[in-house]
Amino acid sequence: MSAEGAKGRQTDSNISLGFVLYQNDRFFRSKLYTRRRATIRVLSASVRGREPNVVPQHVEMIFRPRNISGTSLYDFSCVFWNYSQKDWSTSGCSKGNTSDGLMRCFCNHTTNFAALWSYRENYEYAEALGVISIVGLSLSILGLVVTIIYHIKENFFGKSHGQPSNLNSKLALLCIYLSLLAFIITFLSGVQNSSRQIDTEVQIHNRTNDILNSDERIEPDSGSCTAVAALLHFLLMATFMWNSVYSTQLVLLVRSMRRSLPTHWTPLSVTLGWGVPACFMVITLGVSYRVDNPLGYRQEEFCWLAALDKNKQFNFGKPMFWAFLLPIGLILIYNIVLLVLTSMTTCKVEPRLTSNKKSSLRRRFLISLSLAVLLGLSWTLGYFVLLSSEKTHQIFSILFCICTTTQGLQIFILFTARRRAFRATISRSISSFNIPLNSTQYNLQRKWKNCNMNQSETYKDLSDIEVTTSKTL
Repeated sequence: MSAEGAKGRQTDSNISLGFVLYQNDRFFRSKLYTRRRATIRVLSASVRGREPNVVPQHVEMIFRPRNISGTSLYDFSCVFWNYSQKDWSTSGCSKGNTSDGLMRCFCNHTTNFAALWSYRENYEYAEALGVISIVGLSLSILGLVVTIIYHIKENFFGKSHGQPSNLNSKLALLCIYLSLLAFIITFLSGVQNSSRQIDTEVQIHNRTNDILNSDERIEPDSGSCTAVAALLHFLLMATFMWNSVYSTQLVLLVRSMRRSLPTHWTPLSVTLGWGVPACFMVITLGVSYRVDNPLGYRQEEFCWLAALDKNKQFNFGKPMFWAFLLPIGLILIYNIVLLVLTSMTTCKVEPRLTSNKKSSLRRRFLISLSLAVLLGLSWTLGYFVLLSSEKTHQIFSILFCICTTTQGLQIFILFTARRRAFRATISRSISSFNIPLNSTQYNLQRKWKNCNMNQSETYKDLSDIEVTTSKTL
């Protein structure tokens, strides 16, 4: 910090006031205040030529903090170096209001002064990606809700209910839909850290002149944001695990030409689909979360796993890498291999898919596309976002955002809307809302009178005419 000015008032005009500015705090190592990125300059003031009974009454100092890129001033404290304590102290000093980023300090003695300050991160967001995410996720919620209702109705209460041959596939699909829907709803409702205060202007957040703990402002953890981050981690991991379970049993059934799986497959799939993600979440939370420093586990601006270091660089030691990107990457590789095996086997088993007809090629493409969407292979674009350069980063970010946020809508189109039974159900539902319309025909007769040219008109319901006619006959 640099001293902008200092003012000393003394009754004796022969008394001189001297200042020494230290460019750093090398001689003033504090145990109470942790400095990570801030630069501290110490201003030493002394009074010479004064009588013993004359003491300084008031010293006012103005400090201007050096700006750190992407941060803003949050709070500060006015201190002096206490040689007996060998640390900073606020005794006899107070702080004033801030204006234009200046920090005003008042002390009633002369010694080595400094202003300790804390900053907070300023986060910038891509508005276009935010709009795409909200629209895509909203459409996915609608598509998944319809898909879940139709899936339960047809497979658990419909004609196919009670057939054990594909019960495991039905259960796996239902778990995929439910976990993905729960993830999207939790993401939209809680990913923003509501406990983080958004301040656009510098202000004093603590009127008392207390010594700050650190130059970085960390919002106290209320628990809600950490809970949301843990829940999102669990639900997304569960979605990918159920994808792998579904693809595994699909390969086992298709390649072995079996009509059913072993009896122990259902409890095993439930354990893998829900138990493994729960273990990942609990271990990650226990290893990296601390109440006094929740940012070791989650991010500050979003309720999601921590990924970046202090220099805004990706850190492989953060939970985002070893607790999410690494296991998800392995699952995606596994799913890609199973997708290739399933596609190859399906083409060999179904003769129509091996012909040269355009319908066969179209059907083969739709089968592979449907499985790729269900297995979440579009999430591989996220790794290209991390590895891309500045020129291609924005392109991959937009593609990743569009493909992943609309995954629920894609599942609805490929697995529900394309089915003839679903279209027939929708047609019957629409036709049931038709309102019957009654129509009545009238016969118009005109009678003219030649004398006074008067005319008259009479109307009669044709149905009455028909009834009268039938009675006459």
